[in-house]
Amino acid sequence: MLIIGIAGGTGSGKTTVVNQIINELPKNEVCVISQDSYYKDTSHLSYKERVKINFDHPQSIDFELLGEHLVALRKGKSIQQPVYSFADHNRTKKTVTTNPSKVIIVEGILILTNAIIRDMFDIKIYVHADSDERLIRRLKRDISERERDMQEVLDRYQNTLKPMHQQFIDPTKEFADLIIPNNTYNNVAVDIVRTIVKERLN
Repeated sequence: MLIIGIAGGTGSGKTTVVNQIINELPKNEVCVISQDSYYKDTSHLSYKERVKINFDHPQSIDFELLGEHLVALRKGKSIQQPVYSFADHNRTKKTVTTNPSKVIIVEGILILTNAIIRDMFDIKIYVHADSDERLIRRLKRDISERERDMQEVLDRYQNTLKPMHQQFIDPTKEFADLIIPNNTYNNVAVDIVRTIVKERLN
């Protein structure tokens, strides 16, 4: 089993890189675990209170559960991956059965901030894009996919996303085995990753 961690700032293009990697692998040999599934359960809070949570701080992530799930997968056991609702800012009561596979990709902005989780990755990748490009991508995604309005996205970017990126996310580049510049599609870097994965699997 090969566990790959793919980090990078919001809107850096992590999902694109993930999709470029998995498209070259048999579907039954790869699964993806999203950090977003592991936001802590905040059912005890009202919606107004949940909206105020800083979801870009490492403390918002249930790293303990994520770690338990990665250990279970490594042992060949299936897990029940939580399902998160961006509209409600909270986990739902649903889960998705995730089976162990030859390649497990864990992606998210904060996954390299936790030393225990970081040490579970066989390959650590950081996807980099400049701040203007990331903001544009974030705006497009949150408005079209996550039911946010423009002012809400801009306020969150200025008040939490940008300072959290500078404090917690950008410094994790030093832990990466490979940094992929992704202002545009970087096919060369992705081809290198795919080659490494295939060599490890063989």
